[in-house]
Amino acid sequence: MPEKIAETAQSSEKITTVAAPDTALVAEAGPVSAKARSLWSDAWHDLRRSPLFVVSSVLILMLLVMAVAPSLFTSASPRDGDLVNHYLQKPNWSHFFAADWFGYDIQGRSIYARVVHGARASITVGITVTILVTLIGGALGMLAGYYGGIIDSLLSRLTDIFFGIPFLLGAMVILTSFEKRAVWTVILALAFLGWTSIARVARGAVITVKQADYVVAARALGASTSRIMLKHILPNALAPVIVVATIALGGYIGAEATLSFLGIGLAEPTVSWGIDVSDGFQQIRNAPYVLIVPSVMVSITVLAFLMFGDAVRNALDPKMR
Repeated sequence: MPEKIAETAQSSEKITTVAAPDTALVAEAGPVSAKARSLWSDAWHDLRRSPLFVVSSVLILMLLVMAVAPSLFTSASPRDGDLVNHYLQKPNWSHFFAADWFGYDIQGRSIYARVVHGARASITVGITVTILVTLIGGALGMLAGYYGGIIDSLLSRLTDIFFGIPFLLGAMVILTSFEKRAVWTVILALAFLGWTSIARVARGAVITVKQADYVVAARALGASTSRIMLKHILPNALAPVIVVATIALGGYIGAEATLSFLGIGLAEPTVSWGIDVSDGFQQIRNAPYVLIVPSVMVSITVLAFLMFGDAVRNALDPKMR
């Protein structure tokens, strides 16, 4: 009997020793988070520490302020010219951010004032087209991916038809049919042709998400189709759509500048970087700064949105971490 008691005591001692936590390891591990972070909180955590995101955000913020309130940057008129005193006058850097800082164009207009005021048309086109193509392509992609079958086949073939049309060539054909081309004309033409990439990405994301356990469980519990799509599928399939839309935004700004340069996009009296590039190209030998300044602004804007899109993609894609 004493032998059994001794064995039992030894066994209890062993069990206690095994079950006791290693305080050193716990101390090194630190406090355990009570709540797991979501994909979006993890993405924001990574974005705040990304130099690419910080630099692109500062540039985009400055461009947005320039587009909304150009009077904060200059009081000069972008349309009034003085041929007698300012015909192709060279840049003068003696005054900081003055009307003559970038010189004057062939009509005696301040290039600096036109660069500042031209941000509104270019950025308005880029952002509005991105919103429209995201709504159109996202909706069609969700319907095709969720329902499948004949709906998926019809929408996929429709997407293939539009995807086969060259983007700039199709926009040129559409815009040449209008006598007067304003900002909204260019926006609708680009949105009409640019939704296909978003639709394909949204379709693939929805096909992946709708097979998840929580979607199957919601369907088994009798949730309506609209509730499943809006509450369960859309939030979880939105990340790749946002990434593609953000990267494409810079491309739409470049497309608007290209069309305006070719004389098919925006036209006077609208102030646009593409129009200034087209006018400056004619003076490339006599006054190259007339061409260089708006071209650099287009490049900086497109690069800023591409950098922003790359940073968002790196933060939302777990494979990039």
